[in-house]
Amino acid sequence: MAQKCEMKLLGSVGSSFVNRVKFTLKLKSIEYDYIEEDLNANKSELLLESNPVFQRVPVLFPPNEPPVTESLVIMEYLDELQPDIHPLLPSNPSERAQCRVLAYTFDTLYYPWMKEFMLTRDKERKEELGKLIIEGSMILEEAFVKFSKGKAYFGGDDIGYLDIVVGVFLGWMKLFEVVLGFNVIEEVRTPKLIEWGNRMWSHEVAGSIIPGHEIHMNFLNMLKGKLPPLPVPVSV
Repeated sequence: MAQKCEMKLLGSVGSSFVNRVKFTLKLKSIEYDYIEEDLNANKSELLLESNPVFQRVPVLFPPNEPPVTESLVIMEYLDELQPDIHPLLPSNPSERAQCRVLAYTFDTLYYPWMKEFMLTRDKERKEELGKLIIEGSMILEEAFVKFSKGKAYFGGDDIGYLDIVVGVFLGWMKLFEVVLGFNVIEEVRTPKLIEWGNRMWSHEVAGSIIPGHEIHMNFLNMLKGKLPPLPVPVSV
């Protein structure tokens, strides 16, 4: 009889924030049970009880400990839990702080621009967001040069914290290109990111974690389905 996993993860397929945690668990060789949260339905009691403030996934359930929420926090928790197996953050305190700042900036600026770009119905706003995303990708290019120090990944010779933080969104970036006709990163303005992205796609863990177009499209349609209806024009 197979031994039951003590670590559990509550998530939703298509969520890049959940995939950050899956990526980290895989690199750390930590076994876990996965529980799917149906975002199309009412929020489960498990989610409401374990994350009552934000009521969102991912939520990690370590054995005999309180739940851990928010993807960046969970990643750092797992890195401290298994420090000797594929460490994610650099050992230098200043470099660790810089990694955290870039991750926070990505989550509070870059990701919201991408999400709004996909969901907005306003043409002018979409054009404005497109410019912001391009400017942001050029900043990411500069950050990659800085953090990688001429090596293959943000983390140096191997995948690190920032590689996971940004890399799980490569599927969405590809969706932008294929479905929306918008290149988030491209050879001309972000050549280093293009090379990095190709390395990420070819990595065995990334290939098993980052979903394909169909899952992303289903997730996008779910988000669109939660938008309020457009106002009906009133005839004068």
